Amino acid sequence: MRLVLCLGVWSQREMAERHCYRDVLPFSAMITMDGIGVGVTTMFKAANSRGMSYYVFIIYAYALAALLLLPAPFFSLKSKALPPFSLAIAAKLGLLGLVGGFAQILGYAGISMSSPTLNSAISNLTPALTFIFACLFRMEEVSLNRRSSQAKIIGTVLSICGTSVITLYKGPPVIFTAKPSSYALVVQASNSNWVVGGILLTAKNILVTLWYILLAHIMKEYPAEFTVIFFYNVVVSFMTAIVCLVTEPDMSAWRVWGIGLASVIFSSLFGQCLNNIGHTWAIRLKGPFYVAMFKPLSIPMAVAMGVFFLGDRLHLGSIVGVTILCIGFYIVMWGKAKEERVEESVECRMESPSFQKVPLLR
Repeated sequence: MRLVLCLGVWSQREMAERHCYRDVLPFSAMITMDGIGVGVTTMFKAANSRGMSYYVFIIYAYALAALLLLPAPFFSLKSKALPPFSLAIAAKLGLLGLVGGFAQILGYAGISMSSPTLNSAISNLTPALTFIFACLFRMEEVSLNRRSSQAKIIGTVLSICGTSVITLYKGPPVIFTAKPSSYALVVQASNSNWVVGGILLTAKNILVTLWYILLAHIMKEYPAEFTVIFFYNVVVSFMTAIVCLVTEPDMSAWRVWGIGLASVIFSSLFGQCLNNIGHTWAIRLKGPFYVAMFKPLSIPMAVAMGVFFLGDRLHLGSIVGVTILCIGFYIVMWGKAKEERVEESVECRMESPSFQKVPLLR
């Protein structure tokens, strides 16, 4: 009797630990990572408004992050649990760095022309773009007779419409600070072209979608988060350095101090290291769609930080566009969740003993 009770307590404890690892930890990690991402873009905007080049910012942040993760590949190469590091994996990591590097360049260029709030709003387009690319690569099945497929198509169209409203219609200001700070005055003076910034951020999210799909494919072959992010940071820093040498001939732009140095250190520690590793781990554990589910949480964070720290103005077009985009986003997620429930029920039926004992002739 005691043995049965001990086994029951042990199984409950094991289920609780599994639930914590599979559900609670990813949920908490994604909320934290989104907050960190908004903080990184807000600090970059403050540094960029003081004249810091986004090329220099990317180089320093990614190079410092690669230096911090330098011991990771040595442990991975000695690990017997991982597959051998082949030339094919190295080529895929190089492609991952190229896609991510161009995404970062376009993203920070778009933020410098607009605001972190617009970046957080347009980033909600990622689930819809993921669905489109998954259909193109035949990773998703679409049947017009299923409600789940209809929901994903409708949600994708709404997400694209919401992004178009945010980008093309600015509208009157709704929320603004009564006494703008010194950062706010510089930001408002240098806020050149909202539409161009929105187009660059949209292009960045297209590349981020490809980055998610490629990263998920790499993690199936080589599940080592620290090593993958290390090589990714190395490729991005080298690629951006080559671009910066061509576009930034003035060597004085490479000198960083004050808010620029603080933004680089914060971005490398919490953005390029902690944030990327957390997203990679969540993609390996739960998939790209789970990571995309938390994108709307970044909008109120970005609005609050932009209004209080940068003196940003929240415009009517952003509110209308974000509302449409979030509705489309959650419709896509509902369709995806409905498909996953159907797949899980089919798998449970296939694995049930009553199904396996049915004679073949019957």
